[in-house]
Amino acid sequence: MDPSGSPIHDRDMQAVLFDMDGVLVNSEDYWTEFEADDILPAAVPDADVDVAEVTGMNYRETYDYLEAEYGTAISREAFEDRFEETAREIYREHVEALDGLHDLLAELDARGVERALVSSSPHEWISIVLERFELEGSFDHVISAEDIDAAGKPEPDVFEYAASEVGAPAEECIVVEDSENGVEAGARAGAVVVAYRIDAHGDLDLSPADEIVDSPAELRETVLELTE
Repeated sequence: MDPSGSPIHDRDMQAVLFDMDGVLVNSEDYWTEFEADDILPAAVPDADVDVAEVTGMNYRETYDYLEAEYGTAISREAFEDRFEETAREIYREHVEALDGLHDLLAELDARGVERALVSSSPHEWISIVLERFELEGSFDHVISAEDIDAAGKPEPDVFEYAASEVGAPAEECIVVEDSENGVEAGARAGAVVVAYRIDAHGDLDLSPADEIVDSPAELRETVLELTE
């Protein structure tokens, strides 16, 4: 039973809101390494910051968070430049798409289920992924946290905004997320949350999720079951 009072399998799901990093593409494998070994030690050399603290945040918000919590040793410009350079390399050269993604999106389309990509990443990075994996036109909506003037994950704002864009109550949307911050944001928005557990994140607390899956096949099966 979810907080709205109705079993999740009895609800008429109108839309699926997919996170990009760690869900649609395996970029978290590369982001986790970059953050743990490069940017966090450079930005806060005197603090031991767990990557999970900032996973799911927009990189500009990450700088704000680090500055407020620990104080930073590099400038905002240097921080953002390193993120942007790394992003282009990761998305153009390294990531792979979720196994079976095109088939999943096609089946949801056939069922009349709205499909939205909802990411903390900027549109520039999203566009690289969409073009590289021939996903342009596969989503009804492509939403970046930079589209709204609001707090990022774990605050629910981006998923509340996405629900309004797809024209459905958040309670009738499925959020697919991999990070603690993303799972919490989806749950706080009132959506049904499917948490995708990935090796890059280690042992996260995904307990706010309604369903937890461990493989691309299980993710596809669960989303399709919820949208029957």
